[in-house]
Amino acid sequence: MARYVFDDKRAFLNRLEELVKSGVPKKKIKTYTPYPVHEMEHLLDDSQSPVRYFTALGAVSGLIAGFAFTIFTVLDWPSPMITGGKPYVSVPAFLIIAYEMTILFGCLTAFVGFLYLARVPVFQNLFAGKEEFTKRFEIEVDE
Repeated sequence: MARYVFDDKRAFLNRLEELVKSGVPKKKIKTYTPYPVHEMEHLLDDSQSPVRYFTALGAVSGLIAGFAFTIFTVLDWPSPMITGGKPYVSVPAFLIIAYEMTILFGCLTAFVGFLYLARVPVFQNLFAGKEEFTKRFEIEVDE
């Protein structure tokens, strides 16, 4: 693992830009700064977040679960008498439950996907002292 420590923000950003331009994968670069550095975020930024795939997967599974839940409930507990010739399985009656389950599962999987991709919780450096990154900038590159 390569480790670079700087006291100056400009030298830190120059070295980070050199690393990115030399072809080091952005996922292998870890940075530690005493305060937020927005230029660093622009250098290491990926264009789109993969959280959308978690959300889509959760929404589709919620839609399927909503329809399955209502259909299997009706088929398991049929009413003793059909009033007005209505069928047991009627899709318009189940749309509200399926819609709500779509939103619920989509939100929950988006949140879990965000936590997973953000690597939360982080147990590394849990007991690092407060003064460790108060005055310096650090870059770690995993080999």
